[in-house]
Amino acid sequence: MLTPQVPVAREGYPFIGFVAFCTLIFAVLGLCIPTFIFLIITIFVLCFFRDPERFTPPGEDLLVSPADGKILLIEKVDDKKFTGGQAWKISIFMNVFNVHVNRIPFNGKVEKIIYTPGKFYSADSEKGALQNEYCAAVITTTNGKTLAFVQVAGLIARRIVCWLEPGDSADKGKRYGLIRFGSRVDLYLPPDTEIPVQTGQKVRAGETILAHIQ
Repeated sequence: MLTPQVPVAREGYPFIGFVAFCTLIFAVLGLCIPTFIFLIITIFVLCFFRDPERFTPPGEDLLVSPADGKILLIEKVDDKKFTGGQAWKISIFMNVFNVHVNRIPFNGKVEKIIYTPGKFYSADSEKGALQNEYCAAVITTTNGKTLAFVQVAGLIARRIVCWLEPGDSADKGKRYGLIRFGSRVDLYLPPDTEIPVQTGQKVRAGETILAHIQ
C-alpha cells in the first residue's frame, strides 16, 4: 500500500505561497485585473509543481523514464564525461506543462554526483546540450554496468534539485530530484542496451519503459 502523500512537490511551497498571497492581497484591495492575473499564475505554479504517484512496471532488466516529456534524440555517442566509453544517449525534453519531478530509471548504487555550472540556453538546442548547467548521477548496476542520468538546466530553469549522494542505493521509480520551470534529462546507457522507444515519443517518469539492460 502506498503512503498517502500531498500531490505537490514541497520545493514548490514557497512559490505557490508567494503568488497565492499576492492574489489574496489584490483581492482584498479590490483590484480585479491583478487578482485575475495572479490567480492564473497561482494555478500555473501549482500545476507545475504537481507530483502524482507513479507505478513502475516490474522487471529487473527494465529501465524506465526519469522524466515526463518528449524524446528529443536517441544516438550512440563517445561519452567521456560520465560512463567513460561508448553509450546510447537518450534526451528527454520537459516543457513547462510537464510534471518536473524526476525519478530514478534503474536499480544500482550511486557512484558519483557531478554538478557543473553553466549557461541557460534553451534545453532543446545544441548550445543547451553542450553549455548549460547540469547535474549528473552516475550509477553502477548489480551486474557491473555503468549508466548516467543528467539533469540539464534550460532557458527558464534556474535551479536543479538532486537529492542523491554518492553511496546511496538507487531504487528504480523513486523520486530523486526536479528542475524548476522547464528543462531536459539525458540518459547515457551501455552500448548493448535494447531501446524500444523512438524519437518524438512522449514518456512518463517512472512508468514508460525506455530500455532493456542485460
